[in-house]
Amino acid sequence: MTPPTAARGISPSFSDLWKRTFLGKPLINEHLESESLSNVVALGALSPDAISSTVYGPEQIMVELLPAAGLAAFVLVLPIAAVILLILVLVAGSYRQVVMTYTQRGGSYVVARSNFGPRIAQLSAAALLIDYVVTVAVQCASGTFAVVSAIPPLGPYHLEITVVALLIISYANLRGMREAGRMFAVPVYAFIVMLTVMIVTGVIRQIFWGLPQYDPQHIAGAVPVHQGNGLVMGATILVLLRAFANGGTSLTGVEAIADAVNVFRKPQGPNARRVLTAMACILGFLLVGVIYLVHATHATPYVAEYPSMLSEVGRAVFGNGIIGNVMYLLLQAASAAILFFGANTSFNGFPALTSFVAEDSFLPRPLVKRGHRLVFSNAIITLTALALVLLLVTGGSVDAIVPLFAMGVFTGFSMAGYGMTKHHLTHREPGWRHKLAINLSAGILSTIVVGIFAVAKFTEGAWLVVVVMPLLVFALMRLNRQYRAEAAVLEMSATEQPELARHARHRVFVFVDSVDLAEVEALRYGKGLQADELVAVHFVIDAAHAARLKQRWERFDHDTRLRIIDCPDRQLTRVAHELVLEALEDHPGTKVTVLLPRRTYSPLLGRLLHDRTADKMAKVISRIPGASAQILPYDIKSRIAQAARARRADIRSGDLMQISADAEQRRNGNEPAPMADAAQQVVENPRK
Repeated sequence: MTPPTAARGISPSFSDLWKRTFLGKPLINEHLESESLSNVVALGALSPDAISSTVYGPEQIMVELLPAAGLAAFVLVLPIAAVILLILVLVAGSYRQVVMTYTQRGGSYVVARSNFGPRIAQLSAAALLIDYVVTVAVQCASGTFAVVSAIPPLGPYHLEITVVALLIISYANLRGMREAGRMFAVPVYAFIVMLTVMIVTGVIRQIFWGLPQYDPQHIAGAVPVHQGNGLVMGATILVLLRAFANGGTSLTGVEAIADAVNVFRKPQGPNARRVLTAMACILGFLLVGVIYLVHATHATPYVAEYPSMLSEVGRAVFGNGIIGNVMYLLLQAASAAILFFGANTSFNGFPALTSFVAEDSFLPRPLVKRGHRLVFSNAIITLTALALVLLLVTGGSVDAIVPLFAMGVFTGFSMAGYGMTKHHLTHREPGWRHKLAINLSAGILSTIVVGIFAVAKFTEGAWLVVVVMPLLVFALMRLNRQYRAEAAVLEMSATEQPELARHARHRVFVFVDSVDLAEVEALRYGKGLQADELVAVHFVIDAAHAARLKQRWERFDHDTRLRIIDCPDRQLTRVAHELVLEALEDHPGTKVTVLLPRRTYSPLLGRLLHDRTADKMAKVISRIPGASAQILPYDIKSRIAQAARARRADIRSGDLMQISADAEQRRNGNEPAPMADAAQQVVENPRK
């Protein structure tokens, strides 16, 4: 299909050329067709964020426990895992009801909006926006640490690798990479298989032969280990809460399926519920299995964050033989792949969420616009920029980012639980009491986790979320107020008849700076407005230039009066404002229209070589009641191209005339000039 601009001979802009070069050909709206997914593919495409959290979740628990509880941490980690598993069951049960009730995209935001209204829903929107940004940073950083755990010499460059990975994922999404498909399922299933093999092998070895154990107190570079020898010593309630809060990051990504119910095959709700249940079961099995092996091997996190704790468990389970090394490398490759692909979950969820929120007029409208490749380009670029800033500020450290992580996640869980509770109280469908108990429990427990994070991790960075989230909600509300104010001004009552009567008097001013084709076009347009008075106005900045303009105007034979107004301080916006006010005061009820010819040039040189005075004056005049300003573009670049084509046509016409004259000389027996011979050859053999 030929693009409309090409069909009309309009040359593409620099932006269009850049997009075509780096992003590919533009897609048309007919390509915007959702791809329905089978349950097997959907599980692989939508669960990498959740399942990959088993890589860093258990490690974050031990980062908190070991410095405070010592070796008792390897016992305490088991009950903490049990509590996390309980929350997983309740949250999954809550979202099983969400996907049956709300089959469009949006997850907890749609639930909150439907049950509490769009304003309360902004709490969920703010939480999810923060969550998506932090998820991208955590997934990319964790993927990099999986790589450097297998290849330690790359460790000093982990931040650079993380940034490059983020930019590659962003670029792929700008090109229109689909969220669903076998490409995303492969690393997920590979990771599940490798982790299952590791867990089964590790449990069997532990039962029959015993696994080798690390000695955390004598590992160079490991996190500090408390020297206590009891379960209570050093393991205060605060420490347990901090460890539990860190472990809560293992539940991130559970909402991803609820965010994409519309991509499932029909019946969408039941299929999404089956996949959600399967994902929760797999996540629970892998999480408990990894934590048990950490308990058995005494795997220890490092201060430098690599090698990762999962890497240590893999070494202990598979050993150092040839087969063991191969299995270890496959485990690390699968871990890195699922972590990097898990970041892509946010690149699908963030743009979809921002488009919903922008449609509700709580975010800028450009976030609704699809770009060159039918993706929400503005949202993708925004997400990339925010995640990049977060990575650079934290140095790509997972330990530094985690305190910002789970607060947004569990706030979303809370809003979904409370929203579904309100839904059941309102509709009272069969079995609603049982469902209400599940949703209310999930909402309350998730709120408790948010509170634990806010208190226990406040000094480690959670304060930033505590401050940013209310500010973000306030900004969303303030933006919505602005949109509503604009809409109220532009709206007419349904019973109010529009007043289309002609103004009692209409005066048109054409601001001129020279006598050229752009001014002539503006005057011609002004005459077409059938105004009661049409006046050309020139503001004097340079007296000599004004005198020359006046002389040329007098030679320019027409009936439009030229008014010269002095502007000693060179403030054109001020004097234009005063002129319009004077016209309105002299004749009440007058409508004043100001026409501003603007010569448009090439995008790059035009901004360097010419100012934007017309835009500034139009902005000031348009604020005056009873006045309007209109900019009349006159494209110089296209006129230059036309003039060049005309010159080439004239030259070619002259050459043809010369050729004809030489041909006439030949017929008369005279030899043509050498130049004519060359021209004749061009005519006879154009390719040459």
